[in-house]
Amino acid sequence: MDIKGLDYNTQREKLILSEYGREIQKMVDIAISLPTKEERMSCARAIIHQMEMKNPQVREGNNYQQTLWDHLYLMSHKQLDIDWPYDMSDAENILSKPSPMPHPTHEGQAHLRHYGHLMAETFEKLKTMPAGEERDELTRLVANQMKRDLATWGHGSIDDEKVADDLARFTDGIIQIDLSSFHFDNFNMSAAGNDLKRNKKRK
Repeated sequence: MDIKGLDYNTQREKLILSEYGREIQKMVDIAISLPTKEERMSCARAIIHQMEMKNPQVREGNNYQQTLWDHLYLMSHKQLDIDWPYDMSDAENILSKPSPMPHPTHEGQAHLRHYGHLMAETFEKLKTMPAGEERDELTRLVANQMKRDLATWGHGSIDDEKVADDLARFTDGIIQIDLSSFHFDNFNMSAAGNDLKRNKKRK
């Protein structure tokens, strides 16, 4: 509905810094239009005073005066022609969005979530170990732990082929176990399920 004479916020230009309100923005627009630099500078100082009164929490920051002038610079769309008392080169950083946070899993590897960080580090170690008895023993221990992890966190799945596939995939194909000759430890799947239930109750 459009009623003549009524001014809706939805029809107005979006405020750059909403914490100062539309009246301060109007003052900034007037300052830009003033004919002399002296008048613009005088008006700018008055606006800075009003901004500080409007948003007193800005005083809690270090060098808050520069922050206020940075805000004025942004609110003027960089069009206010005055002798700025501070360097304005970093002012636009105030409006920049923060960098995306990294995924909290190990190096962003969400597919390793049921194996955990320590297993991810062990996969990396296996990739650099020379072939021999030491690597074979570590492979045996890792494969059995993977099977336990799958039973505990993988909805009861303890498929031997999945363990072999995952181990090969997470070691870039370096570690391959032959299921026809590889023997897993005897493993009680129901016990793993009970452990998981007990862990959930403790939380």
